[in-house]
Amino acid sequence: MTELDTLHTTREAYDAIAPTYAEMFHDQLRDRPLERALLSAFAELVRASGDGDGHGPVADLGCGPGGITAHLHGLGLDVFGVDASPVMVGLAREAHPGIRFEVGSMAALDIEDGTLGGVLARWSVIHTPPQDVPGVLAEFARVLAPGGHLLIAFPATDGPDEKTQSYDHTVATAYRWSPDHLATLLRAHGLEESARLRFEPKPTDRRQFREIQLLARKA
Repeated sequence: MTELDTLHTTREAYDAIAPTYAEMFHDQLRDRPLERALLSAFAELVRASGDGDGHGPVADLGCGPGGITAHLHGLGLDVFGVDASPVMVGLAREAHPGIRFEVGSMAALDIEDGTLGGVLARWSVIHTPPQDVPGVLAEFARVLAPGGHLLIAFPATDGPDEKTQSYDHTVATAYRWSPDHLATLLRAHGLEESARLRFEPKPTDRRQFREIQLLARKA
C-alpha cells in the first residue's frame, strides 16, 4: 500500500467515526495532570524562544476535533490545527470558531519553511507506515524555525530491541515505536531530544500500552 493509499484509508476511517471520536475524547485532559503540565511547558518554551516573542505560530498536526488545539490557544499560543479528515476539521471549526483549522497532510504541509515556533504531533504518526515516518519528520523539521520545538506523542514498543510493532486499532492499522529509535530519526533531521515523559497504562485507561511524549528542539 502506498503512502497516498494509507492516507486515503485513514481519512475515510476517521471521517466515518468523527462525531463519536469527538464525544469520546472531548475531556481527554481532565484526568491527565502530567500531560497538561507538559503542554504548559511546551507553550512556555515556544513563547520564550527567539527574542522572547516566539518564532511564529504553532501547528497542531493531526488535530482531530480540535480540543487540544483549543487548550494550547488557552495557554496563549498562536495556534492552528491541521488534519487529514475533512469531517474532523468541520467539527473543530464548529466547536472552536475563533481558531483556524485546515485540511492537510503531514507528509506535504502547505506551510513555508522555517515559519513555525512549535509543532504538536500528538498521536498523529501512529497510522503512518514506518518507512514513511522519516519523510513526515523531515516535514516537521522543515516548517520549524531554528530553535522551534516539537512535542510528539506515540505508543511505545514493549521492548527496546523492537524498533516498531504494528497493532490492531479500531480505525486502521497502527504502529508502536521504540522511543530511542524515534529519537534517532528526529536527530537525523536536526531535532534534538530535550525531554521524555513515559506514561504507564492504568486499568481504566482506553489505551492499554505504554505511552511516550517526547520533546525536541530544532538546532
